[in-house]
Amino acid sequence: MTKTVNVKGVKFGGQHPLALIAGPCVIESRALCMDMAKRLCGMAKRMNVPFVFKASYDKANRTSIKSYRGPGIAKGLEILAEIKAKYNVPVLTDVHSEQEIVIASKVVDILQIPAFLSRQTDILLAAGESGKVVNIKKGQFLAPLDMEHVIAKVESTGNKKILLTERGASFGYNTLVADMRSLLVMREFGYPVIFDCTHSVQSPGGAGDASGGDGKYAPYLAKAAVAVGVDGIFLETNVDPSKALSDKANAMPFAEVPKLWKKLTAINEVK
Repeated sequence: MTKTVNVKGVKFGGQHPLALIAGPCVIESRALCMDMAKRLCGMAKRMNVPFVFKASYDKANRTSIKSYRGPGIAKGLEILAEIKAKYNVPVLTDVHSEQEIVIASKVVDILQIPAFLSRQTDILLAAGESGKVVNIKKGQFLAPLDMEHVIAKVESTGNKKILLTERGASFGYNTLVADMRSLLVMREFGYPVIFDCTHSVQSPGGAGDASGGDGKYAPYLAKAAVAVGVDGIFLETNVDPSKALSDKANAMPFAEVPKLWKKLTAINEVK
């Protein structure tokens, strides 16, 4: 059985219900982010979903220098703090350096280590030392067994509030695959495992100057992951993904999220 990681009353792992981490890829504007928070928090309340809101103030690893990155740390954290206070919901965001961790940890409940930074020792140590819950996205280049060493870096700080997220593995050029075995391998480390269904259908750099993908497959991978056994689902969503400024090809339309969640909880009950 996995450890239970408690994030402001949202419990990941153990025998607790399947949890959801969801929101837009990046903060495009205060209005859009507040609207998505209202919709997702309303859904979570109606359907009794253990829920964490996510959005990034900066996407530091975009394909092109021309790609939209976000409003920056100061404005972004201000918006996340407003969402956290207004809807009484835990919030998650990406961090990219030790300096950002010092600032972001004053606002957010979960510090997320991006996949490309999952082996960066100093960032992992700083995240652990913050005392916050740390969600580590497994690098596309890492085997699931390699996460044992990643975990050890955070644990060395005395922090054992760790979540592990699978988001696909590199398969040739511009392609990712989701190996469901990795979910089982990572669960053996004893920490809650999350499956990121939308980034797992991403095509890194596949659109030339941006990442492509095929979001229509995200719900199917989510259902497969829940059947295998995970503690939470991570997904990026937007009212109209075609207009999103980041990762529009793999985000899910919000209208489809409640329907998917009903199916996921049903699968989770019988797995």
